Parts: sequence; C-alpha cells; structure tokens
Amino acid sequence: MVDEIREKIQCMQAPEKGGSGDAAAEDAAAELKDKMEHSRPEQWDRIPDIDLYMDQLKSYMERQHIGFELSGTDETLTSSMVNNYIKSGIMPRAKGKRYNRTHIGILTAICLLKQVLKVDEVGKLLGACLKGRDVQSFYNDFSEILDEEYGRTAEMIDPEADAEETMKQALKMAVSGYAQILACKTLLKTIPDEEPEK
Repeated sequence: MVDEIREKIQCMQAPEKGGSGDAAAEDAAAELKDKMEHSRPEQWDRIPDIDLYMDQLKSYMERQHIGFELSGTDETLTSSMVNNYIKSGIMPRAKGKRYNRTHIGILTAICLLKQVLKVDEVGKLLGACLKGRDVQSFYNDFSEILDEEYGRTAEMIDPEADAEETMKQALKMAVSGYAQILACKTLLKTIPDEEPEK
C-alpha cells in the first residue's frame, strides 16, 4: 500500500515533458508567441492627438513595444534616453516639455531599432526613411513591416516543442538574426551621410 502511494506521488511530481523547467519555458514561449501574434503598436490614427508629458510618454510607450511588456527582458525607456535621442537629432525636440503624435511615432521605431542597431545607425536609417515624406507615412510602412515580421516569427515558435527542437529553432533564429543584422549594417553604409535636422 505504501509503495502504491509512493508511486502515485512520484507520477504526480514527474515533469510532463522531461524537465522541471519545461512548464516555465513553455509558458514563456507561449507568452511570446501570443504577443507576436496579437500585440501591435497603435495605428497612427489611434495614437492620442494630444500632447503628453515625459512620464505619460514613457507609460504610453510601454504599450507600443512588446519588449517592454515581456517578463525577463532588460529593455527599458528612461527620460535620459529620450533626451539623448533628441540631442543626437534622431527625434524632434519636445514642444514645451510635451510630446505629440509625431514624437510617439518616431520613438516607437527608435525603441525597436535600438535593440539591434547603434543610436547613430538608427539615426541614419530613420533619416533616410523620412527623407521627403511625413512621419505618418513612415510610421504606416514601419507598422506594416513589423506586423509581417512578428507574424512570421510567431509561426516559428512552438511552445510544445521538445528541448532538441527548441534548441534547433533558437539556433536558426540566432544565425538568421546575425545574417540580417550584418546585411542591414552593410546596407546602411551605402546610404550617404546627411546632417541631422535641428
């Protein structure tokens, strides 16, 4: 009788997929997949058409970028960072310490691009993308690309994959990410330098 009870307890405690960390890993993968499938920055017309103070801007940006929402990431946005973007010329100056839809649109792109590019590279890319067009047009294109890439990546994530499959997929993503960053940085070098707008 004791042995039977012990066996039942062991079965209850045994991990379902071969490791004690599997459930937490599955939860994290499922959370990321869900975010990549459903979380998107606001469409241009839904961004508040009112001016925001710095604290309001930072709070709003947390909803614009899934890297700020996911647990376990070190992505953040501080007042100093925003001020540095303005000083470097990649973001317009605040209007009386307030930030409008244009600031939000550009900052949304900066927060994402800064995860893979240096600030000066982000500035160069944004400068080229914004040349001869308004921020709304750029933001709409940026949002469309983001939607496509998030959707494509979400399709590759399988929260129920075993450890070996997950490792292979992570390796593939890492190599693909490196190849794309390398290509991006090389293409950026072909873009002529321009003086940042004041």
